[in-house]
Amino acid sequence: MTMQLVAPAEITSCRILAIDDEEANVLLLRSVLEREGYTDIHCLTDPKKAMRAYIDLEPDIVLLDLMMPEIDGFELLESFSRHDRAEEFRPILVLTADTTLQARRRALSLGAKDFVAKPFDVIEVGLRIANLLETRILYKRLRAG
Repeated sequence: MTMQLVAPAEITSCRILAIDDEEANVLLLRSVLEREGYTDIHCLTDPKKAMRAYIDLEPDIVLLDLMMPEIDGFELLESFSRHDRAEEFRPILVLTADTTLQARRRALSLGAKDFVAKPFDVIEVGLRIANLLETRILYKRLRAG
């Protein structure tokens, strides 16, 4: 028998912010997340509104596209990391069609915690999201002492 450190309901109640300029991608992510039982899902297709949403919503995880007009995912990663406190763990999962080694390295060096290439396997993405949220919950518990 395995002991669960974090209850599934605690994971699915986390706040998720998805940022992708393609409406179809946001709709797919929302349907995947809802099917997994997530209830606090916020989606944006305008990257210019991403920083305000990040500050206002204080999401537990961000699902971020890299290739967007005007403000790309790399710029948002930099902005998010400037906003976050050093002791905070707020995972960012990059979902992008740019699968170059340079893009992966740059995104990870700017604070992304995981990287998935589009088109992605919805089950794998669901598992990665749950894993990152579980880590965030455990990190918050540790910080609370």
